[in-house]
Amino acid sequence: MASIEGNIGLKGIVLAGGAGSRLDPITRVASKQLQAVYDKPMVYYPLATLMEAGITDVLLISTPADIPRFESLLGDGGQWGLSISYAVQDAPEGIAQAFLIGEPFVGGEKVALILGDNIFHGNLGLDHVVETFDEGAVIFGYPVSDPERYGVVEMNDEGMAISLEEKPSSPRTNLAVPGFYLYDENVVDIAKNLTPSARGELEITDVNRAYMSRGALRTIRLGRGIAWLDSGTHDSLLEAANFIATIEHRQGLKIACLEEIAYQRGYVDFDHMTRLVSEMPASTYREYLERLLADTATPA
Repeated sequence: MASIEGNIGLKGIVLAGGAGSRLDPITRVASKQLQAVYDKPMVYYPLATLMEAGITDVLLISTPADIPRFESLLGDGGQWGLSISYAVQDAPEGIAQAFLIGEPFVGGEKVALILGDNIFHGNLGLDHVVETFDEGAVIFGYPVSDPERYGVVEMNDEGMAISLEEKPSSPRTNLAVPGFYLYDENVVDIAKNLTPSARGELEITDVNRAYMSRGALRTIRLGRGIAWLDSGTHDSLLEAANFIATIEHRQGLKIACLEEIAYQRGYVDFDHMTRLVSEMPASTYREYLERLLADTATPA
């Protein structure tokens, strides 16, 4: 395996817990994040986002029932040049609970949190965002036609958040906040001091408000050419699958192919990749990777 060239100064958490009740009955079999989004399990997509950002040290948090399934699917991540560890969320008590569960993993370092049902496609420029991230927190603003369904951010001309609203009836902007966040080493202490909301959860919006009150919540607006999909309902899951299928068929390229990302970013080398592909069952997925290897093989 080639040496990992990821951003070792920033760790990553994938929160893949929750009951997935909106997707019942399919989530009676396995969690939402293990459902297929066209040709890959949903969890591949947030992992791909972290990998594209140069993050290779990852903690996946899920339910007691689903952790063994994720371990069977992903292992320790070594096949992709990653280090994946696992932690249990016994009860879904808010997104910010991830920092309490993941405190030993975070270890006083900077961390990125991504929700396991969020899918991004397009050039987000995450390499630059991660490389230049030093302190405070970073969230993203994504223009939507129905902001009243989301957490909404208002930003000033310097890109700093000046207001956050949760599903407002009269939104100040149309910028929804996707489930991908960067935090400095203060995030665990902030999470520890949160008061549960009326629904009994530790809200990620309250974490962001704490940073905003310090003037430390930077907001990056995601523009045209970037897709953000939240696949938490039957309709949105189908829409996401259709979107992925359309792009892949049109371009002949796969989205969130972890093996491809690992190889192209140098997390694994040609020999490792060749062994990995040779162990795969016959499938269109394997055929795609075989073509990739053939195109990059060094002539004898």
